[in-house]
Parts: sequence; C-alpha cells; structure tokens
Amino acid sequence: MPLKLSLKPGEKFVLNGAVVQNGDRRTTLVLQNKASVLREKDIMQPDEASTPSRRIYFPMMMMYLEDGANGRYYDEFAQRLTEFMGVIRNPEVLADCVAISKHAMSREYYKALMMCRKLIEYEDERLGNVASSLPASGHEG
Repeated sequence: MPLKLSLKPGEKFVLNGAVVQNGDRRTTLVLQNKASVLREKDIMQPDEASTPSRRIYFPMMMMYLEDGANGRYYDEFAQRLTEFMGVIRNPEVLADCVAISKHAMSREYYKALMMCRKLIEYEDERLGNVASSLPASGHEG
C-alpha cells in the first residue's frame, strides 16, 4: 500500500537514512514501496534523549531508521524499557510497554516507535503534574 506524505514548505523528513527537505511550496509525495520515513517532528537528536521514556524512544527510532543495523541499538532499548517498567505501576502504561516490546521483537519498529510516543506523553504529563504541584519558592508564606 502506497504511503502519501503531504509536506509543508521547507519541511524535513528522513527517507531510508537520507535527510530530505521540501522546497518552498506545499507538496505531496507518494512512496510506492516500503521505506523508513520519519517526519521532522518525530526525529529526536541524541541530546534530547534526556528522560527515561525518551531513552526508550531514541534507540527505537534508530532501529527503525537503520533497519539493517538494529542490533547496535536493541540492547540499549531493552535495558531502558526494563528500567522504565520497573518503576511504573500504571497497568495501561505497562501494557503499552509490553506491546512496544512485542512490536520490536517482530521488527515492527514504526509501530513500536509510535507507541513510545505514548510513554513520552505519559511521562510529560506525570512530570508536569509534579512540577505544577510544587510551591514556587522554597518556603511557604
């Protein structure tokens, strides 16, 4: 099944490891065969892997983008996912972690990657709730 990409002017994406940038007009590309494609908004730089969920996302992203070299990243992914699961108590999030692992073992890296985004959203929500519940200063008035 073809993949249709609608691109904004100047939007970047990765196609089979190559960074491609759209020109100055909106355009649509149709990929007729299987390819590893990630939009700019889904690409994470190594220094952005700064939280537990992002440390799961990054090696999964690399496994997806470098399908032939996924052995380099699998051990890191597995370790980070195991650590994450060791501290999570939410059954829905744990079920997502199990699904991510199953997708990874089945080499369905894109599906696993999109589920990793749910972990990031959960973590951001939890960390945001903690940060917003703390007093603004170190003491109460």
